[in-house]
Amino acid sequence: MAERKKEVRNWDIELTETCEAMLAGIKDKRVQSKIAERIDALETDPEKQGKPLVSTLSGLRSVRTVGQRYRIIYRVEEQRVVVLVVALGLRKEGDKADIYALTKKLLRLGLLE
Repeated sequence: MAERKKEVRNWDIELTETCEAMLAGIKDKRVQSKIAERIDALETDPEKQGKPLVSTLSGLRSVRTVGQRYRIIYRVEEQRVVVLVVALGLRKEGDKADIYALTKKLLRLGLLE
């Protein structure tokens, strides 16, 4: 009997303008490169990577990168077969520069579409 291979579905990756600016704003080119590699890895099974976010960020997912310090926040858009990366940055719990706090603010302002 022939072995059935599970079809691997590759997703297109898109970054919002806000996210592109966040990535460009990282001065360390090695960190930038590692983040870009991690974003590219979302092409395969993005819904199995990272963790789903809750509360005002529900519908988004978060994955860690660069020594667990940075977060990449993205949305899986099934109908378009697209992973939309909406934000990325440092996790600084309790700080207004924390990536989750920034993402909530951008969402409130309607800048993550």
